Amino acid sequence: MSEFVYGINPVREGLQGVRRRPLEMFVARDQRSARIEELIAEAQTAGVPMRMRDKGDLDRLAGNPHHQGAVLRIEPFAYVAFEDLVALWRNSGEKAFFVVLDGITDPHNLGAILRSAEAGGCHGVIVPKDRACPVTGVVDKASAGALEHILLCQVTNLSRTLEALKGEGVWIYGLAGESATTLYQAELSGDLALVVGSEGAGMRPNVSRHCDHLLSIPMHGSVSSLNASVAAGVALFEVVRQRLGKEKGVQEG
Repeated sequence: MSEFVYGINPVREGLQGVRRRPLEMFVARDQRSARIEELIAEAQTAGVPMRMRDKGDLDRLAGNPHHQGAVLRIEPFAYVAFEDLVALWRNSGEKAFFVVLDGITDPHNLGAILRSAEAGGCHGVIVPKDRACPVTGVVDKASAGALEHILLCQVTNLSRTLEALKGEGVWIYGLAGESATTLYQAELSGDLALVVGSEGAGMRPNVSRHCDHLLSIPMHGSVSSLNASVAAGVALFEVVRQRLGKEKGVQEG
């Protein structure tokens, strides 16, 4: 079996073969740009076969016309097991930093969250098997190639997974607009996991109950909430900000 990723950045990341082996690249005959030529050179260096195809063929492979003239056939995406995710974090010697997604069903939101998580240095993103968006070419495109680097773990029961993380000494912080405690009032420099709820309903009650703390993002405009991926990005980089501040304080001390 194989899958298709598309777009300049996802194809470039896929050609590196960090997570899964690239099998074959397809390029549109009538979309030869400087960036496409760079991809062709990278495919040749990596020993990946390259085929010229009509744009309509690429539209069919990608499932839409937004491929920017490049589609890569690649090995299927493989989720990492929860036990392996925890072991990799432990071996890193770093403070735990996980993102847990409860019911994200929009592929653009999932891709954007994966991009922010990878950029913020997360050890992995945890998603449920049900009520969640699967990994698709749209997700890969929206992640701008981050999917090839971030560890993604799929679990059957989020509540049990949160309790397992607590057993490892990880504190669970859930984003909830109704919380009186804001993101900026919390101490987020220790071992933690951020829980982000679905685009509409937020976290499910049974997931929320397993959080150690619920945090809100203060809103000052007329709009009462943020898009799930934007909220995740805000929270992720507040963690990054606090941790950098702690490191600077230790160095100066």
